[in-house]
Amino acid sequence: MIAEHEIILDKIDLSILRLMQENARITNADMARELNMAPSGVLERVKKLEQKNVILQYTTRINPAPLRQKLLAFIFMRAADGLGCSTTGKELAKIPEVQEVHQIAGEDCYLVKVRTADSGTLMDLMRSQFSKIPNILSTRTTIVMETVKEQQQIIIPEK
Repeated sequence: MIAEHEIILDKIDLSILRLMQENARITNADMARELNMAPSGVLERVKKLEQKNVILQYTTRINPAPLRQKLLAFIFMRAADGLGCSTTGKELAKIPEVQEVHQIAGEDCYLVKVRTADSGTLMDLMRSQFSKIPNILSTRTTIVMETVKEQQQIIIPEK
């Protein structure tokens, strides 16, 4: 497998990534038209980007409100397992309500993004799931009042 720092992307690769990030449902034919390329050439490039793990996944962004997932919280956690040991992180990642787990520098060990229906279900989650993970020493929870911006898109350079 190619190391991340060894992957070389040219202007066409970057253009493909930009188009796909804007609209993951863009057709191969539409991308080919946009890039003045043959559809087979675009398809080959997309497949190579997938093989190199540049394109990791295709997803749909869903509004959480209609699914009664209105509470968003960030939880800072201290854990007993040492730096570089990801046992606690792997256990946290198994919990469906946990959207992100980040190992962080500083006093805390993890920053966890959680989405639940309300504060009651958040408390249930903490009591029933987090409490079962033996290495968690403490938590500090920040509840989001309003989201101004939330996205997964990354900045794709022009090159």
